[in-house]
Amino acid sequence: MKKFIIILALSISLTTYAQEINWLSFQEAIELQQKEPKKIFVDFYTNWCGPCKLLDKRTFSNNNVAQYINENYYAVKFNAEGNSVVNFNDKEFKNPRFDPRRVNSRNSAHELTRYFGVNAYPSMVFIDEEQRLITQLKGYLTPQQLEPYLKVFYTNDYLNLKSQDDANAYFKSFKPEWN
Repeated sequence: MKKFIIILALSISLTTYAQEINWLSFQEAIELQQKEPKKIFVDFYTNWCGPCKLLDKRTFSNNNVAQYINENYYAVKFNAEGNSVVNFNDKEFKNPRFDPRRVNSRNSAHELTRYFGVNAYPSMVFIDEEQRLITQLKGYLTPQQLEPYLKVFYTNDYLNLKSQDDANAYFKSFKPEWN
């Protein structure tokens, strides 16, 4: 019984200190970016997507990932098949074919999803301080796989990668710090 209580107390204390990503709406991120320029990290997900849930559970809940994103990006969690209205780059984006009966199954892709060329879930999109697309990453990534991308875009080192060989050399020489 004592072991059970100790284990329970430890697990409660560990979850108390777990850091979470401060997710914003797309509109909130745009407004904040206009006041204080920072890159935007967007997680395009759907309600029915298993790998999206895995990304939340295993990658975005990682303390290193959450802390780095919170400190260096405006983080947006965007339902790629949702019904929100977003104003971005002087355009209004919505989902005119959204079907509320299909909210937890495949639905129509949001116009913003199409604007960024997202066609697989999950997809992560990086947007610079001028609201231009940097790149899109498709699929589930572990914290260790996501780390070099978060860092190369935050530091603007990606601007020095002029060829595929440069990118390959960067990723090969990258020393991960997260576990």
